[in-house]
Amino acid sequence: MFLSVFDMFKVGVGPSSSHTMGPMVAGGRFLDLLRNSPFHPAGLRASLHGSLAFTGKGHATDRATILGLAGFLPDSYDHEKAEAALAQIHATGMVTPPGLPALRFAPANDLIFDYDRPLPGHANGMILMATDAEGDVILQETYYSIGGGFVVTEAEQQSGGASKGGPVCPHPFETAAQMLAMTRATGKTIAQLKRENELKFRSAAELDRGIARLWQVMNDCIDRGLKGDGILPGGLKVRRRAKGIYDALLAERGLNLTPPHTINDWMSTYAMAVNEENAAGGQVVTAPTNGAAGVLPAVMRYWLDHVPGASPSKVGEFLLTAAAIGGIVKTNASISGAEAGCQAEVGSAAAMAAAGLCAVLGGTPEQVENAAEIALEHHLGMTCDPVKGLVQVPCIERNGLGAIKAVSAASLALRGDGEHLVPLDACIATMLQTGRDMHEKYKETSLGGLAVAVPNC
Repeated sequence: MFLSVFDMFKVGVGPSSSHTMGPMVAGGRFLDLLRNSPFHPAGLRASLHGSLAFTGKGHATDRATILGLAGFLPDSYDHEKAEAALAQIHATGMVTPPGLPALRFAPANDLIFDYDRPLPGHANGMILMATDAEGDVILQETYYSIGGGFVVTEAEQQSGGASKGGPVCPHPFETAAQMLAMTRATGKTIAQLKRENELKFRSAAELDRGIARLWQVMNDCIDRGLKGDGILPGGLKVRRRAKGIYDALLAERGLNLTPPHTINDWMSTYAMAVNEENAAGGQVVTAPTNGAAGVLPAVMRYWLDHVPGASPSKVGEFLLTAAAIGGIVKTNASISGAEAGCQAEVGSAAAMAAAGLCAVLGGTPEQVENAAEIALEHHLGMTCDPVKGLVQVPCIERNGLGAIKAVSAASLALRGDGEHLVPLDACIATMLQTGRDMHEKYKETSLGGLAVAVPNC
């Protein structure tokens, strides 16, 4: 299956791509199913299972499900309209999705958190139902939110995912080994291979506009986060820190008083700015997920603002290279914390960011692959244990450290010639197996790790 740069990087809404964006997308897909069905529904019902149940309220899955069934989508999300719609739905017990009649949906009764019945296809499972006037189910579909905003039905999951169809790519690769073989055979960079693949699905102008928008949304998110202040929602009373750190860094500039390692603080504050915005429910770009959305933009901002010779003209090369690596990880393992722990989210993000940075700094394809492997290898085994189910602790700081690791990995790879002991494909396979071996309580259920070691009331 072809994974576009616009599959790996999606404009959406926080705090979680799998728990917020995914359920909203699933709601939209179910509405489309209803619009094309012969049934005449009178009401809707939804049940959340596995990780969607256990950490759903902390990840705003309840809100996202309601809004999805009301016709809202992540890419066009309007916060003020969403708040007004939620208030109306709670007051009336009705949703009014476009193209359908008003339908009964009282969240207190029709949105069920099923903690006892996980679904077999994935840890993030949900069942959406349409009911008749008597309340009997006349149509239902099972959806799995598999990370990064990707959603598949039960049938698609069993058959290996939804097929995108369309033209055959000129350079199809599913593994890093295949990708490197193609770069050697063609003399092209990873970004050039990826770009030519993308051009089979859209024009050059569409591709360039889309990439420019992705970076604009990422960069705008950093800027908003660097200005944001106050306490994040959710009850943990976590205060925003990015602005304070950023203001201090600006004040110290030019004073020759700060040690060289202060550059790490710049990277961290860029990443934390993004993830504080994400925690507040703001607009972010999955990179490859919301929980890991700060790593790659932070590395790009570090490169553009702090590295001599950096040029905005290479943003496309950075993102295309990163998307190629992210596609390999998703195809062969997972980018879902509920499936494989945070190694699949921040680890994958660091690998993507390291690859992109290495590429724009002049790395060979072999060095780029090495950079991705180094970054992912040193996230192996990382659990996903958000306190109170919120994408705040340890998630916000974790993105900062992921960015630092990504830059270090790119730098180490550039110091070598691309030859290394552990191939990226082996590292990805190890990540998948480690995720399978990891106890469920450490995979976005908030039943283990920091989630139970830290008082959260």
